[in-house]
Amino acid sequence: MRAVVQRVAEAAVTVDGETVGAIGPGLMVLVGVGHDDDEASAAALAAKISKLRIFADEAGQMNRSVLDTGGAILAVSQFTLLADTRKGNRPSFIAAARPEQSEPLYQHVVATLRDLGIEVATGRFGAEMRVALVNDGPVTIVL
Repeated sequence: MRAVVQRVAEAAVTVDGETVGAIGPGLMVLVGVGHDDDEASAAALAAKISKLRIFADEAGQMNRSVLDTGGAILAVSQFTLLADTRKGNRPSFIAAARPEQSEPLYQHVVATLRDLGIEVATGRFGAEMRVALVNDGPVTIVL
């Protein structure tokens, strides 16, 4: 699995002009699922995201996690994270899992984060989405 994690002041996702998910301070997480991924890799990714220390402590050091701050997460499935651009200029998405495999694993990441007590908003799986965010820092981490 791959994820792009951005520390945000706010983030929202819309589908057909309707806001389907929005958060205040927290994390914007784009999630990509590959063929070899399973529930164990989804759970491990969720654990890593929840404990990633990218929020400032009292001394201004990145020492606190989204769990520590009580922040929220906006999680959006994005198969293009598995793009292979080594040959030519048109990305290949052969490494991305098919929707019947990737949707349950994406949902497992979301459910695991919620089970940890984190507020999680989502996009709509498989839809054309517009994502807006205010990156805080900016801080962007690729997992």
